[in-house]
This record gives sequence, structure tokens and C-alpha cells, in this order.
Amino acid sequence: MVTVDTGQKNMVIEGLVMAREWEALVTILKKMPVVEVVEVLKDLDMPDLIEVLGHFTEEEQGYIVSDFDPEMQVGLYEQLAPRRFSRIFIHMASDLRADFFQELDREDQLKLLPYLDKKTRENVIRLSSYNPETAGGIMSTDFATIMGDMTAAQAIEKVRRDAPSRKMIYYVYVVDDDMKLHGFTTLKDLIMADPDTSIWDIVFKDFALAEVDEDRETVAARIEKYDLVAIPVINKYGQLAGIVRHDDALEVIQAEQTEDMEKFMGIVPDEDGLDYPETSVVSHFRKRITWVASLAIIGVLSGMIIHRYEEAMSALIILALYMPMVADSGGNVGSQAATVVIRALALGQVTLRNWMMILWKEARIAIMLSFVLGIIAFGKILFLSWETDVPEQFSLFFIAFGISVALSLQVISATLIGAALPLLVKRLGGDPAVAASPAITTMVDITGLLIYFGIAVMLFF
Repeated sequence: MVTVDTGQKNMVIEGLVMAREWEALVTILKKMPVVEVVEVLKDLDMPDLIEVLGHFTEEEQGYIVSDFDPEMQVGLYEQLAPRRFSRIFIHMASDLRADFFQELDREDQLKLLPYLDKKTRENVIRLSSYNPETAGGIMSTDFATIMGDMTAAQAIEKVRRDAPSRKMIYYVYVVDDDMKLHGFTTLKDLIMADPDTSIWDIVFKDFALAEVDEDRETVAARIEKYDLVAIPVINKYGQLAGIVRHDDALEVIQAEQTEDMEKFMGIVPDEDGLDYPETSVVSHFRKRITWVASLAIIGVLSGMIIHRYEEAMSALIILALYMPMVADSGGNVGSQAATVVIRALALGQVTLRNWMMILWKEARIAIMLSFVLGIIAFGKILFLSWETDVPEQFSLFFIAFGISVALSLQVISATLIGAALPLLVKRLGGDPAVAASPAITTMVDITGLLIYFGIAVMLFF
């Protein structure tokens, strides 16, 4: 068997594209995974893309177009007659088909619907009616069902007739005449069972499921928890409405993590996600400026505090030298505390009812951190400032002690603020990630300055 390395294959593909040898190109593409086919096709001009797609079967075109990004799908729709596009549309994955349908404006939806068969039309309208943030909004109707009173042989024959996607044939769901879900079995169990075995003898009746109105992040976490290939989704009547696949769950988890990361860093989330190369400079500016500007205005308080203690800093210049050290230490431990609490909340490890346990635990951690950081700060001040002039009535040891005490108290307060703020935001119905890095840093800076100058005035003036 002769193998061709990836680099050589890419060179061959590039040569065929440049020579516009579409038939030879398609021969190679048909041997490649769909995701790699899409990577090749996305670089083609639309007329060439349409010509290349024409060399695939309509079913293959549906698989390929399913993997296009929404912009490419809409662009293809605009270039094709509704009748031609409908033949591709029918073969797209049901959940991605519904997502695309929602991307179209009302007029284009009405143009496309008459060319769809009744089953596809009803399926698209039903799936498009669900909130995108729910299980119904991400579920697929590409699944296989069998009846409990069938034998294994009859069940295999029905699965063959239904012809679900090869991707989703692992689980086979057991329903009654009203489509109420009673359990599931696997294709492996069906094949391995004696042909005359009753389905009830090999059905799993204890299983995880989701409801159509359930939050999609919760459903994705359940798929991850039970290590499922897919999870069934039922409506309020207990009927099987669809399934959420593991790859859909992975996309949800990735999207939610991106959103949390953006919120954590004070970036306004984007519904379409943050695609750095594709996002314009102005869009990046708009996403970042809100939090930065808001916190900069709030930061005026820091300036007012420093101005209030200007005389103290003039009398003891060394105080100004170590303000950044205190602020940085507070910001670091505050962000750490916020991160672990937000993660614990997101994973369901803790709830709001555990708030006292969380704060008590973080307080003990903060005391240990403050002890270590206080000692480091004390040594740092003595090492760096041994030649610094200080007023005769104070010794450098006493000043280093006072600054270290202030830093230690700042570490404790910052840790508690970092742990408490996400809990407070969640209690008020918000997203805990919003209470993360920039907001905590600003709050910690303000409280840190108050602690720092309060200790300084108490000890030195």
C-alpha cells in the first residue's frame, strides 16, 4: 500500500485547484474527512465552490455544507436557486440545519420552505422554535428508535429502514406508539443478542436524560459526567424529542468557557464568539472599553485616597516605594480566590448554601498566605531600602514591620473579597464570572490603599 504524506497531498490539491481540475480534485476530496474537505473548499471563490460541490452526491453535499461556518452557508444559499439549495439543505444534520434556518431572515425562510418535503419542513420549524440556550436549541432529531415488543432481529431491521446517521447509530432508543421514552439499548447489544431475544431483555431502563427547556450548559455537563456519546431529550409529556450529541456538548462547553474567560478579563462577550483574526480593531475596542472605562472611573477613588494621605507620603517617602507591592499582592490573591470559587460554582462542587464554608476556608488559606508574603515583604524592604533615608524617630525594621503588617492584612481582605464577590453576584442572579479579574483588582486596590495608609497613620504618625 502506497501512502502519501500530508505535505505532498496538500501540494497535489493546491496544484489541482490552480489548474481547475475539479474532477481530479473531488476524487481526492472524497477520500478525506469532511472537516478537511471544508478546509479546502473554504478558500475557493463561490462560483468554483458551487462547481466543486456539484461533483458530490446531494447527501455528501449536505454533510459538507453542515460543516461550513454560518457566513459560508448563507453565501451559498444566496448564490443558489432555492430549489437547488433545498436538496442540499434536506441532507444537512438536523440541528445544524435548524441553526442555519434561524440565520435567514423571514423572507428567505418563506422562500425555502415550499421546496422542502413535509418531514423536513416540520422538523426545521420545530427545532427552530426552541431557545438556542436550551437542550432543545442544540438537539438533533437524527436518532434510531425501536419498540419494546420487538425481537432483536426486528429491531435491527427497523434501524436499517430508519437509516439514521452512522455517526449517531450507537444508541438505539426504545419508545412506545406515542414516542414515550422507556429506555435504550446499544447497536452492539442488538447485534450480539440472539435474533429472537425480546428488546425488553436487553434494554437499559436507568439512564441519564435531559428536558427540552433545560439549560444547554447543564446538559453538556451531564454528558461529560456520565461519559455519554449522546443524551436523549424529552418534552414535558415524556416523549423523545431529540438527542444532544457529545460533539454538540463539547461545542457548548467551549463556548461557555470562552464566554466566562471574556467576562473574567472584563471583555463584553460576543454571541458569535471571539475569532481574533476575523474580529476588527473597532470590534475589539468596543468589547474591551466598557469594563476598562468603567473601572477607570471607579479608580478615581484610589487617587482620592492617595491625595488624602499625600502629607504622610511626603513625610515618609518609603511608603510610596512599596505601594505597588501591596497592591500587586492583593490583586494576585484576590484573582486566585475568585478563580477557584467561580470554577467550583461552575462545576457544581459548591452552591450558595456553602458560602460560610467557602469564606472560612479561604480565610484560613489567606492567613497562611499573609504570613509567608509578610515575611518575604519584610526581608525585601530591608534588602532594598537599607540605604534609604528614614526619619530619625523610626528604624527601618519598624517601618518594614508596619508595611509587612499592612500587606498581610491586604492579602487577607483581598482573598475574602475575591471569594465573596462571585458568590454575591450569583446570589443577585448574575454570572459569577462578571465579578472576576478587573472588578476585583479595582476593589482590592481601593481597600488595599485604605488598609495601607490606615496602618501607616496608626504606627508612624
